[in-house]
This record gives sequence, structure tokens and C-alpha cells, in this order.
Amino acid sequence: MQIQVTSVESVGVAIRAMRKVNSIRQEDVPGVSHVFLRDLEKGKDTIQFGRVLKVLDELGIRVLLEVPDSQASAVKRAFEHFLPKSNMVLLSSTENKMIIKKVRE
Repeated sequence: MQIQVTSVESVGVAIRAMRKVNSIRQEDVPGVSHVFLRDLEKGKDTIQFGRVLKVLDELGIRVLLEVPDSQASAVKRAFEHFLPKSNMVLLSSTENKMIIKKVRE
């Protein structure tokens, strides 16, 4: 299932749902405090994005970027230049979008 992320709150809702489905307490998510997780789940928009990505990863949620075909080659070159050691995977390419994923090593 794909969910469009339109706000910090939408990310927080997904995180809370995944955590609850897996019976994980806020205190048991590694790498972040329960206060941070509470704020994230409530949609507080001053949270640190790097820590959000860590929580998503711990809960098994992937983050994908949809890039228009007209800009796909420029984005790919930027990834290759600025993140040469990343594992970038082209997930799909259609007339309207290209989905790029950075996978863990």
C-alpha cells in the first residue's frame, strides 16, 4: 500500500499505526526517546527528519521519492554525485513518474 505523505502528521499516523499493529510501545523503539516519538505521532512539525527516517526504518516503513520523468536524469545524476556510495534503485518508471529508492547497505 502506498500512502501520500502531505505533512508530518500523516507520517505520525502511519508510524503510530505500524507501532500499534506490532504491539511496540513508544519506549521500545530504539534510537529515539518516547517523548520524541510522541511528538512525531502527534504531528509536531519541528521534529528532526533524520530521526524520523530512523523510526520509519525501525518499523519497516520505506520512504520513496516520486520524480517526474522530465527531471529523473537530473535527480539520478545528483544522487550519483552527492551520494556515490548509496544504493539507489529505480523501482519503476512510467510516463509521469520515476520512483527512486535508497536501500540500506
